[in-house]
Amino acid sequence: MVDVSAKAVTHRIARATGTISMQRDTFALIQSGNAKKGDVIGIARVAGIQGAKRASELIPLCHPLALTRVAIEFELDTTQSLVRCTAQVESMGQTGVEMEALTSVHVALLTIYDMCKAVDRGMVMSGIQVLEKSGGKSGNWVRPGG
Repeated sequence: MVDVSAKAVTHRIARATGTISMQRDTFALIQSGNAKKGDVIGIARVAGIQGAKRASELIPLCHPLALTRVAIEFELDTTQSLVRCTAQVESMGQTGVEMEALTSVHVALLTIYDMCKAVDRGMVMSGIQVLEKSGGKSGNWVRPGG
């Protein structure tokens, strides 16, 4: 791992997003809360939080961090039959939280896939990306057009 001991402790924030698209019937199951395995969005939220907390266990050379906040939002897009997940992760530390935000989104979307795969194996996850980050020596960054 990179030595971050000389870096200043600052408030670090990262936001990431991604989508999962599906058949209309699958989307309707999620939206109604009637999926066989239960509350898809609620369980995906908890999974996303767990994902952020465990990023360093999954990604080699990723620093284990003491996170101070993980917030996950879902937007259900009826016209496109997709679910957008956005995660915001924060810490007071010496290294950024972009990997934790990205892992959070991935795990939340994978959970949606897992909970609905019996009715729709063709779901597609896409657009997983960092939207913005702040804190640290490099300062703020916002995705152009985002």
